[in-house]
Amino acid sequence: MRDVLKESGSIFVHCDKSGEHIVRAILDQVFGTKNFQAEIIWSYKRWSNSKKGLLPAHQNIYFYSKSKNFKFNTIYTSYSETTNIDQILQRRTRDKHNKSIYDIDNSGNFKHSDKKKGVPLSDVWEIPYLNPKAKERVGYPTQKPLLLLDRIIELTTEKGDLVLDPFCGSGTTCVASKLLGRNYIGIDESPEAIELSLSRINNPIKTNSNLLKNGRESYVNADKEALGLLNGIDFNPVQRNKGIDAI
Repeated sequence: MRDVLKESGSIFVHCDKSGEHIVRAILDQVFGTKNFQAEIIWSYKRWSNSKKGLLPAHQNIYFYSKSKNFKFNTIYTSYSETTNIDQILQRRTRDKHNKSIYDIDNSGNFKHSDKKKGVPLSDVWEIPYLNPKAKERVGYPTQKPLLLLDRIIELTTEKGDLVLDPFCGSGTTCVASKLLGRNYIGIDESPEAIELSLSRINNPIKTNSNLLKNGRESYVNADKEALGLLNGIDFNPVQRNKGIDAI
């Protein structure tokens, strides 16, 4: 895989938890520890089960680049509800000691900042599993949400770039690439997987859900109709009026 990557290319690797430590060691050997960029935590809420032990609620994705000259597009996310409003509205600068301080004008008033882009994306991604009734769900056992692949592709590629998935499964990477204007190659040893991938590529369906895009916070003021979208998800609503205040 390393040989086919451009110098500006990156690789994202996900595998079963039982083999993660082995895969990480192999990636360090092949790409070098200096080209390790991040261990992404894909965090989600799972349905409760009766198995003994801790309920799995995340998966790891290893992000390596081929060289230090890899492409990277900063993605901004919304501010937390607990973010101090001053941090958003007031401009910051640096003093003579290079310490970050609030910027003030000649009259001693705080200067307002330009429009903020948001918070740069962290290495913890809260992207829910696909709703069992989601339109994009095709029944493939390891199918990932399109939103997850969208984020990976947007982070390290531009329109017209080529994306390769050598274990394409249900074809989610190919579908995401097509919708984002990237070229793509999907490979799988299963004829059924290839057939399914081609079907999805020819008729791409994406779940347009606030829950998938923004998490459970999207439903702070949800009504009964919105509640229908949460079927199959284990949650406890906290209600003070006709809307949902928390989940």
